Amino acid sequence: MLRAAPVPRPPAIVKTKKNIHFEFDQELVREPLLYKINRSFDVVVNIRGASVTDQGGFIALELEGEADEVQRVLDYLRGEGVRLGEGLGGQER
Repeated sequence: MLRAAPVPRPPAIVKTKKNIHFEFDQELVREPLLYKINRSFDVVVNIRGASVTDQGGFIALELEGEADEVQRVLDYLRGEGVRLGEGLGGQER
């Protein structure tokens, strides 16, 4: 009896979660940053907190995805002029 060769499994995709917070000035208040992240990158965005006024804003996010893709999001945000920080920006739970 002939047996079919086992089908090789693709390597497991390792996902990572990263908590970040960022601040932005008045010029970026009307920019759809989260929309652009959602449409342009293969990450899950979980908003953990936010405060936005006409003068600027603060957003705390949890990003989940492959490490390289999460890094691409961080690079994108820096390129847009936001100030990034690690963690959620307050006491994390």
